[in-house]
Amino acid sequence: MNPTILRRTQIVLLLVGLTVTTMAVVMVAGCHRNDTQIDAHKATVMADVVSASRLHAAVNFQTPDGQFHSPRLGLLYPTELTQGQRISVEYDATNPDLARPAGRDWTLAIIPALSVAVVGWIVVGAVMLLLAEINRRLPGASRTENDEWGGTDAAATADQTVTTERESPETSNA
Repeated sequence: MNPTILRRTQIVLLLVGLTVTTMAVVMVAGCHRNDTQIDAHKATVMADVVSASRLHAAVNFQTPDGQFHSPRLGLLYPTELTQGQRISVEYDATNPDLARPAGRDWTLAIIPALSVAVVGWIVVGAVMLLLAEINRRLPGASRTENDEWGGTDAAATADQTVTTERESPETSNA
């Protein structure tokens, strides 16, 4: 494999790993920001879980002013909820679409974010090892790399050329 292509591929893989890690950090930071907003204008009410799955829960609740709300994107941290359940919900009084089950906070996002980052780096590492192994098994791969970077093989080739030219004058005189 061409060393330039290999190096660029490695750089792209590292950028992919950094992007996945950044996404994980942003996920936790976003959860922290949402919780800060809820805590700044916290109101608590009882809510009915209308639908629930592993990653999403829809609820209906009535605010003290008598309005009914169902957060557009569902609840934050919706795990372990079941349809028909009645739960206590904390929400931002200035933005009732921002709601979470009472007692849950941004720290629940740390483990999933770490999992995403770790799996991302495992995949990047595996692909890099695979590329290194493929490059190692290709015939002449190490020689090509040394030639491009001015390694010992390039110097040896240059020495052989100079030696051959010095030995050749006998044939040129004839």
